[in-house]
Amino acid sequence: MRPLNSLKSQTLMAGMLLSCGLCGCSTAQELQPNAGTQNIGEVPTVGKVKVDTSSDISSRLNLLPAAEKLKWQSYIERSQAAARADQAALDKEVAANGMKSALQAPDGGDFKLPADAGDVWYKGEEAKQLTDTILSYQTPAGGWSKHTGYSSGPRKQGMQWTSQNTPGQSPHYLGTFDNRSTTEQLYFFAYVWQATGREDCKVAFGKGLDYVLAAQYPNGGWPQVYPLEGGYHDQITFNDDAMTRILGLLHDIESNKPYYAFLTESQRAKVSEALNQGMDCVLKTQVEQNGIKTVWCAQYDPITLKPNAARLMEPATLSGTESSRLLEFLMSMGKPTPSITLAIESGLSWFEKAKITGLMKTEVEGKTSYVANPNSTEVYWARFYDLNSSKPIFPGRDGVLYDTFAAMAAKNKLGYDYYSTRPGSMLNSGQKKWRKLLAKS
Repeated sequence: MRPLNSLKSQTLMAGMLLSCGLCGCSTAQELQPNAGTQNIGEVPTVGKVKVDTSSDISSRLNLLPAAEKLKWQSYIERSQAAARADQAALDKEVAANGMKSALQAPDGGDFKLPADAGDVWYKGEEAKQLTDTILSYQTPAGGWSKHTGYSSGPRKQGMQWTSQNTPGQSPHYLGTFDNRSTTEQLYFFAYVWQATGREDCKVAFGKGLDYVLAAQYPNGGWPQVYPLEGGYHDQITFNDDAMTRILGLLHDIESNKPYYAFLTESQRAKVSEALNQGMDCVLKTQVEQNGIKTVWCAQYDPITLKPNAARLMEPATLSGTESSRLLEFLMSMGKPTPSITLAIESGLSWFEKAKITGLMKTEVEGKTSYVANPNSTEVYWARFYDLNSSKPIFPGRDGVLYDTFAAMAAKNKLGYDYYSTRPGSMLNSGQKKWRKLLAKS
């Protein structure tokens, strides 16, 4: 056998020569499942990703008890009515302006808050112009799309609220929680209202809050897109922190922050109810292995609450990244119930065992790579872990699950951070704050 002395060869060995966080061993053969650092060279569930195509909710309501079935039927009817109203509003504008078809909204990046709450920026002219633009892109249903080019100014009459589909095609991401959408706009309007008292921001926030509450499933989860679009968009979505951000917004409102002072007692009561139902869904979806709670999947079947796949590179797996952010949120809530405390402690224990050491991030021929390096001080977690064994796996855009990053990267374009140090902050500083909170309880 030729010596493995090249960087390429080191990369191929990165799945086999990682240090164990518990016993300090350095070979994959010495590692045991769920004990310290994971062996990323042995994954039983490699091969083609299986995607559940039976995602049309209405066709599967017979799986539910009669009482639950009625709730879901009502939800679907509400979603369909909202979709019709969105389309009717656009058609009316197109007809009124003598247009042959609607205009496509300009494309842009993800919307992120320009400043923190209370910043004087929200009183300025730039804030006023951005506020007017964001107001114009609120859908009739009350939400916002993603990747909208706000820098192009307010939406024009006869223009779609989304940039994500060509006019004439079915609406795509018309209203969504993906990529911070809707929740970020609601924070924005609350901050602007606090700074200026603008009545239109108060009204838009109320309409957006109604949208969030209407989008919640009867079992407490939220889809990625509402009105429902079909496919994986209908799944209960933790991916990209969609549901975690919704829960964070509702908790922020319940915490009586001053920028929500305009909300009524009735609105607050609805928020508390939705938050409680959402937390119940979080607890129900925490994955168990041999009776032991671990962490969460990125998306779940809305009817069965079973982990499910989305796109080809998003199989049904435990999610290192999304789970760490969900745990951060849970630890920040204060006054945890015994059930939430158990969920947190179980998640922290899993992250401690799932950490990966002896790995270094580098570049090989211009592509991100990871090589075995026993001297590396970095601690990583994978984005995807096998549901049954908690071993890291690496899904490619080709629909294949690979057992090493190197094997996946050799045949796919990289669109994800397959390894991340991000959970380290949650496991260290986040856990310290959590321990202090528990001590005061």
